[in-house]
Amino acid sequence: MNDWITPGWPAPSNVKAVFTTRQGGISSGPYASLNLGDHVGDEPSTVKQNRALLRRILPGEPRWLKQVHGTLSVRIDGDDCTAPCNADAAFTQRAGNVCAVLVADCLPILLCDHGGTIVGVIHAGWRGLAGGVIERTVSEIGQIDCRGDIKTHIMAWLGPAIGPHHFEVGEEVRQAFVECDKESAIAFMPHQAHRGKWFADLFLLARQRLTKAGVAEIYGGGECTFSDPARFFSYRRDGNTGRMAGLIWLTDELS
Repeated sequence: MNDWITPGWPAPSNVKAVFTTRQGGISSGPYASLNLGDHVGDEPSTVKQNRALLRRILPGEPRWLKQVHGTLSVRIDGDDCTAPCNADAAFTQRAGNVCAVLVADCLPILLCDHGGTIVGVIHAGWRGLAGGVIERTVSEIGQIDCRGDIKTHIMAWLGPAIGPHHFEVGEEVRQAFVECDKESAIAFMPHQAHRGKWFADLFLLARQRLTKAGVAEIYGGGECTFSDPARFFSYRRDGNTGRMAGLIWLTDELS
């Protein structure tokens, strides 16, 4: 567990967050060792034990989502929000509720406000980014804040994801971004060996989207899951593999 990542950002003291690595669990083979995904072919009992190990540092069971590479964001403040739902982002104002996303190359984005009153998490693959999952989540967080434009109070942290030297995409992916925002073209570099292919920078694309959504404070980014097999699962690298988690929650009081 010492290998897990604590975000380096100036979040309030009652905002707690962690990004797990592949270390610290009991899974074997391509899922070794801390696979938290229950949909990737690992033994269900093993995944349950891995999640129990994670649960030791959390105030409650994470609100796991059924991620579909879409743009839906859900508020998990209610007591009836324990069942997984189809969504790719979650947020809460309630202490003890743990927002979580699973990743293995897609970008986990953590969000919080300066007052320590709200936290959220986004699963940002290229489809979600292009579709507007960041903009939708930031907007929905803003709608429940009483201070007006909460976007000026939000900060974001970008976790590990597939890096710009390894994320190969086709022309259709580039066009999906450029057609909406010409400035996103700088996030794509042509593949020298394969005509019509590009290398995409998820970190830069997310920063562009966050900035346009009004989020000025953006931290993290740059740790590549593909190039570090000892620490990270990577679907693009290995195909059959496990999943890591980005998690964030509030405690009761500022210290």
